[in-house]
Parts: sequence; structure tokens; C-alpha cells
Amino acid sequence: MLNVATADRPRERLWAVGPAALTAVELLAILIGTGKDGCSVLDVAAHLLAVSDGSLRRLAQRPRAELLRAEGIGPTKAARLLAAFELGTRTALEERPLVARIREPEDVVRRFESRLRDLQVEEFHLLALDSQSQILREVLITRGLLNSSLVHPREVFRAAIAEAAAGIIVVHNHPSGDPTPSAEDRTVTQQLAAAGRLLDLPLYDHVIIAGDRFVSFATAGLL
Repeated sequence: MLNVATADRPRERLWAVGPAALTAVELLAILIGTGKDGCSVLDVAAHLLAVSDGSLRRLAQRPRAELLRAEGIGPTKAARLLAAFELGTRTALEERPLVARIREPEDVVRRFESRLRDLQVEEFHLLALDSQSQILREVLITRGLLNSSLVHPREVFRAAIAEAAAGIIVVHNHPSGDPTPSAEDRTVTQQLAAAGRLLDLPLYDHVIIAGDRFVSFATAGLL
């Protein structure tokens, strides 16, 4: 690339500020890859977009033969562009996957029971939820030995904040087969609820799974 500072090169800018911050010319330049004699790759990309009246849609609709005749565009570069346009079309047509939604404690149990009910160690999981109670992310926070799993609010809320969650649910298992909350379970829940109030990121529930039984702190009035 000619006369373009490293920090201003499209690929460097993409990694520095993200693809959404790049112009259409810069994104095209990344696909094109190289310029031609006397012209930088940005010049080639700008010209390509200009002859399509600045419209990416019109550019994507141009016949392949026209792309091949464009200044600075050969078969390899044209193929990259055509592949990118086709990926964009398929992405737009693809249906969005269904997002799991938590409506009641039983939804949490159905999601975790096959993994947790027969474990011989405690696992403590987080569900980060959006404002519609849809699951943004599921995170294993700790894996303990027997009944000694320890949880710190910092580890729980770090993941939830990273997902811009509106609220959280936590769930863990009791290898003993008895889902009755222990004193430690109650203490941890109180700590998480208090931290959630400070962060305006509420703890909606704490579900304990033990064999085929479970306890929901919210249903039991313990939150």
C-alpha cells in the first residue's frame, strides 16, 4: 500500500476499532488486498465503489464480467468480492436461531439436570439474561470438591457485566442428593443479591439441583 500510515491501514484499523467503525471503502480494501501500479488499495476500492454510485448493493449486483473489467480488479480479487457478497446474502436469508428463555425454575432445571444431577462434585453456573429473560451466556463459575465449592460475587458479576446482562440466575448441584440449601448456600445467595442491588443487576433466582429434586430460592421465598 502506498503512502498510507500503518495505523491508517484498513486491516490495522479493523483490529483496533472493529469492523463496524470502518468505511465501505476500507472494508472493500481489505477484500481486495492490494493496489496496482500508482494506486493504493484504498484508491482501487474507492474507484470501484464510485462507479457503482457509492452503493454496495449496486456493486453486489454488477455482473461478474464487469467486476473483472474494473480498474485494479483481476480474477482473484473479483472472486473474493463475489464470495463476500454471496456470504452477505446468505447471512441475511438465514433465520436467527431460537434463543432459550427462562420463564420459571423448571426451565433452569431442564437445562441443567442431565449435567448436574449425578455429579460427585459441586458445579456453580451462571445464566446471564437479557431484559426479556433470554439467555445471553452460560458460564461455569466454579467446580468444587464434594460440598466445598466457593463462589465470589466478583467472578459471577464479571461475566454478567461483560454480556451487558439485565439480570442473572445461578444454579448449582448438591452431590449429597438433598437440595435443601445449606448455610453456605444462603450466605452466598445473600452476598450475590446484595451485590446485584448495588450493580443494578438483580439476582432473579438461585436453583439447587440434587438428583431428581430441586429447590428454587425465588419460589421458596428465600430471595
